[in-house]
Amino acid sequence: MTFQRILGRFALGAFALALPLLASAQTSVATKPTIVLVHGAFADSSSWNGVIGRLQADGYPVIAAANELRSVATDAANVHSVLESVHGPVVLVGHSYGGSVISEAASGAGNVKALVYVAAFEPDVGENAAELSARYPGSSLGPTLAPPVALADGGKDLYIQQDKFHAQFAADVPASQAALMAAGQRPVTDAALHEASTSAAWKTIPSWSIYGSADLNIPPAALKFMAERAHSRKTVVIKDASHVVMVSHPAEVAALIEQAAKAK
Repeated sequence: MTFQRILGRFALGAFALALPLLASAQTSVATKPTIVLVHGAFADSSSWNGVIGRLQADGYPVIAAANELRSVATDAANVHSVLESVHGPVVLVGHSYGGSVISEAASGAGNVKALVYVAAFEPDVGENAAELSARYPGSSLGPTLAPPVALADGGKDLYIQQDKFHAQFAADVPASQAALMAAGQRPVTDAALHEASTSAAWKTIPSWSIYGSADLNIPPAALKFMAERAHSRKTVVIKDASHVVMVSHPAEVAALIEQAAKAK
C-alpha cells in the first residue's frame, strides 16, 4: 500500500470520528431558540435594550417585534407573521398589553415553545386588558392619562401625561431616562384595551411570569392571579419594581427568559 493511500485512509478515519462532534455542534446552534420580544402600551422596542444585550451576549438570536398597538387582532396577526418567518423554536415574550398580543399570536404557531409574561396581561378568551386591570385594586393609570387624541377613523389614542410618566410608569428608572421614555412613548388605542381576546395560548404552551411588586399600571394582585391561572412554571416578583421591570431589572428578566428557553 502506498504512503498516499495510507494517508488518505487516516484522513477519512479522522473525518468519520469528527462527524458526531460536528453534528452535535450544528444541532446545538440550530436548536437555540430565537427570542421574540413584544413591547406593550406607552413603550417601544427600545424598552427591551437591556434585555436584548444580555440575551445576545449569551448567544441567543433576538427579534424585537414591532407592535402597532392598534388592536389585539391586528397586532397579533403581525406578530404571528414574524413567528412564521423564524426557522426553529421560539420563546415569545410580551410586556403589558403585549401579553394580550402574544397570547393570541402564539395560537397556531407551531414553533413557539414557551411564553414569558413580563408585567403582562394573560387574558382568557373573552377577557380584555381594561377589565382585568380593574378587577383588582391598585392601578392608578386612569388619572394620569392625557386627554384622548381623536383619530381619523373615529378611534382614540391614549398617552400618559409626560409629567406623570415617571411616577406612574417607571418609578424605579432614573428621571432622565424616564423623561426620554415619556417623550417617545407609543400610544395605544382605547379600543385595543377593551378588545376581547379570542385565544389563550397559555392554556397549551408553557409559560413563565415576572413582575414588580410596585406596579401601578396592572395591579400586582391581577398579575399574580393571571400567572397562577396559567400554571406559570416559575413566577418572579421583584420587590419595589415598577411596571417597566424589563428596563429597571433587565438581568432578572433575561435570566427568566433563558430559563424558559432551556426548559424541556
